[in-house]
Amino acid sequence: MGYRFFIADVFTDRPFTGNQLGVLPDAEGLSTRAMQAIAREFNFAETTFVLPPSSPACAAKVRIFTPKTEMPFAGHPTIGTAAVLAHLKRIKVPGTAVLEEGIGPVPVEMTPGLARLVVEKPVEVPGERPQREAVAAALSLPPSAVEEAWFANGGVRFCFARLKDRDTVDQAALDRAAWTKHFAKAWAPSLYFFSGEENLYARMFSPLLGIEEDPATGSGAVAMAGVLGARLPAHEGTFTWHIDQGVAMGRPSRLEAIAEKRDGKVVRIKVGGATVIGAEGTIEVPAGY
Repeated sequence: MGYRFFIADVFTDRPFTGNQLGVLPDAEGLSTRAMQAIAREFNFAETTFVLPPSSPACAAKVRIFTPKTEMPFAGHPTIGTAAVLAHLKRIKVPGTAVLEEGIGPVPVEMTPGLARLVVEKPVEVPGERPQREAVAAALSLPPSAVEEAWFANGGVRFCFARLKDRDTVDQAALDRAAWTKHFAKAWAPSLYFFSGEENLYARMFSPLLGIEEDPATGSGAVAMAGVLGARLPAHEGTFTWHIDQGVAMGRPSRLEAIAEKRDGKVVRIKVGGATVIGAEGTIEVPAGY
């Protein structure tokens, strides 16, 4: 049976850049096994499958798969799927659509050419912290290159590391043996590393999910904005970071992360960007798959 698909470039306004996403907007009837096989076939960081929602309050149910596993939430699949549904006129622009995902309902604010996901749950930060030396080893860098490191979860767990400068971010290379030793069974096995203060330059490695390097990581931006926003001395306000990612791998992406603080606490995080829809077609799925 044939299933319609779209290919979208997310967190960019230019074709052939940003983070690629496969979207099947009419996935009802596909088994979990078939969804995983299709995600492996596309071999993008993620592929999404749109289904009827369980609640009338949601515009659609969205299942998200990497080439290796299903995810409860991810940033660029949320943004890109919303853009495809808007292209199909299934959600209104401007407006707010709610997508049903594994972590629960995810609102997405839609304006012409831009989508922002909204997270109002607190970012989880565990008591344990990754060792700077372990992070440096996994990134093939000297310990002095890592200024600080922490774990956080804004829907997906990450190990974050602030590196000393942009050149150091570009120099990083995954040392699989060191990653396996220090992070394969850690609180968060995915490595999100960056430099900068308000304008950030980032990369992300996630071998456990089958993602050697991610061109744009919206869920990482959620957690990072939550942590960085909580550290700011101001008790009230809205704070914005612009994140460049994917540059080193030839898929330049631009993300915007916003943290809203009230009474000294981050109460809302938004992550957004543009999407370009570049292709559509049909994929055939064998009967009984």
